[in-house]
Amino acid sequence: MSDSSIVVTGGAGFIGSAVVRELLRSTDYHVINYDKLTYAGNLDSLASVSSASRYHFVHADICDAARVRAMLDEYAPIGILHLAAESHVDRSIDAPAEFVRTNVEGTFTLLNEALRYWGAGHATDFRFLHVSTDEVFGSLGASGRFSEATAYAPNSPYAASKAAADHLVRAWHQTYGLPTVTTNCSNNYGPFQFPEKLIPLTITRALEGRSLPVYGAGENVRDWIYVDDHARALIDVFHRGRPGETYLIGSQNERRNIDVVTAICALVDELHPSTDIRDRRSLIEFVTDRPGHDYRYAIDPAKVQHEIGWCPRESFSSGLRATVQWYLDNPEWSARVRSGAYRGERLGLGAPR
Repeated sequence: MSDSSIVVTGGAGFIGSAVVRELLRSTDYHVINYDKLTYAGNLDSLASVSSASRYHFVHADICDAARVRAMLDEYAPIGILHLAAESHVDRSIDAPAEFVRTNVEGTFTLLNEALRYWGAGHATDFRFLHVSTDEVFGSLGASGRFSEATAYAPNSPYAASKAAADHLVRAWHQTYGLPTVTTNCSNNYGPFQFPEKLIPLTITRALEGRSLPVYGAGENVRDWIYVDDHARALIDVFHRGRPGETYLIGSQNERRNIDVVTAICALVDELHPSTDIRDRRSLIEFVTDRPGHDYRYAIDPAKVQHEIGWCPRESFSSGLRATVQWYLDNPEWSARVRSGAYRGERLGLGAPR
């Protein structure tokens, strides 16, 4: 068995926890989960692996350079998979400062400490994998797809903070030679997702018989990827991606928001029928659109498929069915993560603070 260690920042988050579980399932690495445990970080998502001898949890902030340095010196990892981030667009509209701090300052701190660690001769085959979003590219019209050559044009505070982080990662490779790789993914969904995002929010509210808010006319299009497919892609890119390169990860599952919501309604009606609400589509409520709402995202995954050899295993219909069933089977998880301040209310309407 390998004694090599790998760090996952934000490993208690939605995508991060999927990466941690997949690393422990499919590799021999010792996995260090470095997480601040903000509202979206939930160790319940790692209950199935928390007692594993190769799993280690460090409760700390990526902006804390001393803690990052101590962690690197203690565990001597061969790489970092950097997923720690503030990630919800609506929250970034209300509180952009926290997004700049975590996504920009935090990435800067990690890069500096990784450079110090790698430059001192530790782990000569070291890799820094930075996980970003397709939102850095802005909005598409009715046709076309994002590629690695697409110009950056972020439209929300969240997207701008991730774009800044992407540029820092590129600069630390170009200027200092740090072996970095960047990925930009489409919208993730699946088990263990905090219920402020469209799919889990719709599922949980449909199960409770509450209104299902849809921004504008629901015509905005997103390209969806099942979270476990994304986790496998990230591990593949970590192993086989070329330093200095960017890889776009998506499953080519474009759907209008209204079509996603109606598909969830149909699945909830089928898997959890209600005598009071025979058709959950009756719960749909069109609400004022999000400020600066990007019209359409779509990813061309040709590079990651051809160069890395990754392809998704889940279709949108199979992944969505599995997701709805998971929320039906795990009501206690949803109850616990919503036991704090968030109750499924509308976000993203306030002035910046």
